[in-house]
Amino acid sequence: MPFTPFHLGLAAVIKAATPHRFSFLIFAGSQVLMDLEVAIRMVKGTELLHGMSHTVPGALVIGAVAALIGRPVTQFVMDIVDGGKVSKLAAWSGAMVGTLSHVLLDAFMHADMEPWWPLGESNALLGMVQLDLLHALLGWGLVIGGVAVVVRRRLAP
Repeated sequence: MPFTPFHLGLAAVIKAATPHRFSFLIFAGSQVLMDLEVAIRMVKGTELLHGMSHTVPGALVIGAVAALIGRPVTQFVMDIVDGGKVSKLAAWSGAMVGTLSHVLLDAFMHADMEPWWPLGESNALLGMVQLDLLHALLGWGLVIGGVAVVVRRRLAP
């Protein structure tokens, strides 16, 4: 199913560890961009759901789009919320970590993926991590990372 919150667990942990070098919002936006192709294919009823967007080259292109579009959009939101600044580093790290990790995490669970295309058409990552364990780790990452972000902000001067 596209647009699941599980990928955000990784983002929460990274945001807690590197608050000014990583954009959680741009990471989240990149997740939506990654799964647009999947959503369209689901609506169309095609057998293959995870196509070009779920390859490393596709993730790099989508990551660039997410960084370039996401930075001004996120800055607009930040200006309204708290006046914080979104650096180029935070935008690009959020976007690229978002799209590339999306390919990696989805490769563990989706048989129709060819993450290494055009170098290879197989998915050796499929089934390497049990789905329940993957979801548990990402879910706990979201909780622990989220709490760490909140605590860090409350303790900041």
